[in-house]
Amino acid sequence: MADSAKDSPDLSAPLAPARRPRVSAKGEQTRARLISAARTLLAGEMSERFTTRNVAALSGVTHGMCHYHFQDRTDLVLAVVTDIRPEWILPLEEAVSGPGSFAERAERVVELLARSEGTELSHLHSALHWHALNDPRVRECLEGEYRRWRACFVALFEVLAEERAADLDARLLGEAVAAAVDGLAAAESLGSDVDSGPVLRALISTLAAGAGPRT
Repeated sequence: MADSAKDSPDLSAPLAPARRPRVSAKGEQTRARLISAARTLLAGEMSERFTTRNVAALSGVTHGMCHYHFQDRTDLVLAVVTDIRPEWILPLEEAVSGPGSFAERAERVVELLARSEGTELSHLHSALHWHALNDPRVRECLEGEYRRWRACFVALFEVLAEERAADLDARLLGEAVAAAVDGLAAAESLGSDVDSGPVLRALISTLAAGAGPRT
């Protein structure tokens, strides 16, 4: 009986964390090459050729190795969504969270958003939107990214609310600016010559000047 108690597991003890499989440096390099190839195909004029087989061929690895790292085409798209985050979301978060007043942070945001997005990133966003319309996993992932992106504008107006010690509707104001930025980006993608910098600067300053407490 004592031996039986000694051999039985202690159910009160904390469980050891599960070990994650170690990925070699070569495996990380292969994964990075596959994501780079996926970006190239998605951003290109032949995005309909976006298949795991073509991604593998472009990256110079076997099709089987591609499926070792990514189960299917959707997994590759999701990896691209994560891969471009440092190019459009993280800089905006840094501009808002950095030191300074509301006016200083808003100016950093305007300067950042006034820069051209770049052809590849613009094409990638268009391709990702198309995949989101046809794949619920991509749609859920992309919606999460845009929520994070819009939250930057809300956080900006929360700084204004704190400065004024007022109960401003930071979410409404932030979402309004985010919608305007989306519209300007769409116009730019169609070749519009609208100068987004002055437009955004005027919008943010006007909203800030007229912002009052919630009704």
